[in-house]
Amino acid sequence: MSATRLWTLVRLDLTQRVRSVAWYVMLGVFAAILVAVTALSLLSFSYAGGAGAGAGVYSVVVFVVLLLAVLVSPTLSGNAINGDRDAANLAPVQVTLATTAEIVLAKFLAAWLTGLSFAVIAVPFMLVAAVSGGVDPLVVLVSLVVLIVEIAIIAAIGVGLSGIVARPLFSVAVTYLVVAALVIGTPIAFTLGGAAIRTEVTYSSRDYMYDAPGDGTSEPECSPWYTSTSQVPRFDTVWWLLSANPFVILADATPARFDRYGNPDDLFAGFATTVRGAQIPPEDTVTWDACDPNFQPEQPTSEEIYNQTTPSWFVGLAVQLVLAGALLWWGGSRTRTPSRTLPPGTRIA
Repeated sequence: MSATRLWTLVRLDLTQRVRSVAWYVMLGVFAAILVAVTALSLLSFSYAGGAGAGAGVYSVVVFVVLLLAVLVSPTLSGNAINGDRDAANLAPVQVTLATTAEIVLAKFLAAWLTGLSFAVIAVPFMLVAAVSGGVDPLVVLVSLVVLIVEIAIIAAIGVGLSGIVARPLFSVAVTYLVVAALVIGTPIAFTLGGAAIRTEVTYSSRDYMYDAPGDGTSEPECSPWYTSTSQVPRFDTVWWLLSANPFVILADATPARFDRYGNPDDLFAGFATTVRGAQIPPEDTVTWDACDPNFQPEQPTSEEIYNQTTPSWFVGLAVQLVLAGALLWWGGSRTRTPSRTLPPGTRIA
């Protein structure tokens, strides 16, 4: 593999992408969205003040960048190979000294760099939130690394499918379906799976009762224990389904920060705590005793929930990397020349 040929192919692909006016319009719309999101976030988190406001705004901007990358990247990468084949641009490259691996890798790098341009547009907004709000540098570093890796994974999925599927429009649609399965399908599977698996929980409670309610003269007495049972979902058995979600990976991998009361300091910690809370199984018996002056219902803080549960981001990231790598390899094998068979109607020159 030649680095010179690889970089030449990347520059050729990037030149074809950025010379379109629509590309700059897309970047301008993206910047306008970030301006609006940052302004609204500053207003929403202004009550927190100090580091809380900055951390909240920063996490919102990063989540929005990932969301827009998820929405735009399949279009940029889903027709990278078959689009050039339909435009008769692929065959002239295949007859040069460039190998199939170099062509596919160049397509992936070009799609990745194109997706990263959205992150570059967002850098000023991230820096304003991080510096003005005193965001932990480790949070900034980890979140940016995860964001860059997620954009690369989406680009690899799109390029791989563009080599596997013959039709550009269909490959873009399939790329959106695969990304949607990771972003939307995982919470749907988690919700349905948890609701399908249920366990019985017993609720016991007692409270004060009065002989003559409202007269203020009778002494209250404790009521008999009231016991009931109910079927509750077992989300703790299917929480791992969320591990491959890009937003869960971003939130779970980023170091969580909490205030002195154990409440989340930003959206990363809040989202991670909510997802990790699904790991905790429901109790077999829930008791509420209003007659006991020493009774205190157990209500763990978000920080306590976070500390007593298990991170899953590395498992989900490994699943995504295997999926992206397998699709990229498969797409390369379908692009290799000479090819014994081609789909009907495929243009080769």
